[in-house]
Amino acid sequence: MFSAALAGLIVGVLVTALQRVGTVPLILRAEVYERQAEAAGHQHAATAPETASPHEQAVAWEPADGFERTAYTALFNVIDWIGFGLLLNGAFVLLGRCVTWREGFLWGLGAFVVFVLAPGLGLPPELPGIPAAPLAARQLWWAATILATAIGLGLIAFRRSPAAAAVAILFIAAPHLFGAPRLEHVETNIPDVLSRQFIVAATLTALPCWALLGGLTGQFYRKFSDVT
Repeated sequence: MFSAALAGLIVGVLVTALQRVGTVPLILRAEVYERQAEAAGHQHAATAPETASPHEQAVAWEPADGFERTAYTALFNVIDWIGFGLLLNGAFVLLGRCVTWREGFLWGLGAFVVFVLAPGLGLPPELPGIPAAPLAARQLWWAATILATAIGLGLIAFRRSPAAAAVAILFIAAPHLFGAPRLEHVETNIPDVLSRQFIVAATLTALPCWALLGGLTGQFYRKFSDVT
């Protein structure tokens, strides 16, 4: 618990800083397009015979731009990365021995493939205002892809036989052969170049954070194990 909390705190703060440089400016630009589309929709609704009720027109609460928004982002990033640190530490426990920071680093790279790269091939990160398939279908595919990729990498890393490698490839490829849930027609005023930039920025932001989380959890896990 201590190793996961400490590593998650460090990485959560780091990823918040990286997001301020990489992904947040793109999100803010996309929100401008999103608000323009909403304004056009409200103008259309105003000219319609029936308008929405005051309850339907109520705007959901959201943190104010600036310090408040950054603070909430940092808080949830820390919580997220502590959770990921717990997953890595659980894997170290199942491994049955203390790992070094180098082994933890490799585990972090593997986790990046499992949680970011593989799901991102079918469901890349999306900017606000871009229509997407139903959430439940996307969550199911995302979870299945993570599980299949983890099994595949585990077979490659721990079995090391031609048969295991063949089965691993089938596991890794299966979700992508099945296909991620997507909308047939997507209408958005957000430029494609902005979406592509966001996908690259989000992926590049996650890579060093996962590598650092793996190295830190491995180092802290060994340190606290030696203490106890």
